[in-house]
Amino acid sequence: MQKILFVSHCILNTAAKVVMYDEKEIKAEEELRRKFVSKAIVKGIQFVQLPCPEFTLYGARRWGHVSDQFDNPFFRQHCKKQLQPVLMEVKEYISQPERFEVLGFIGIDGSPSCGVKYTCSGPWGGSMSNREDWLSVVGQCKRKQKPGILYQVLGELLEEENISLPIYALNAHEPELILSIPME
Repeated sequence: MQKILFVSHCILNTAAKVVMYDEKEIKAEEELRRKFVSKAIVKGIQFVQLPCPEFTLYGARRWGHVSDQFDNPFFRQHCKKQLQPVLMEVKEYISQPERFEVLGFIGIDGSPSCGVKYTCSGPWGGSMSNREDWLSVVGQCKRKQKPGILYQVLGELLEEENISLPIYALNAHEPELILSIPME
């Protein structure tokens, strides 16, 4: 039987991520990502890569965003459109339980799109060019306990289809969570 995990885009392609400047954070996340992917490959897990709605809307040179900026009908519709083919894949795999076992989804905690338990939140918006308090505004970014927008939409779509699958998170601050995913 083939085991399948649906993973956030940047788990397999970090080039799609927004540029980060915190070397310590980058190193911790990259180490964890490599451990997880290596363990899954050794166990024979198949990956299905989710689309990255941020990259497909804003490209590689985008600024970092917070989930509050994406919490609008336009971004949600973009996520829904990108997730429709994924939902069809999920349905096909689970329709053949003798051949496939869908283990669930893996998101990236802290992401405004792919956060599972946590996302980043803040009062960002508008032009920063003439604001004297822009450092204060940017500094108000906080970790908020709720999913990112893509994973909120994913949860809604799965619920509409009456599909119950676990959703795990890659989180450099809680590495034991991702490394304890049952892959046997």
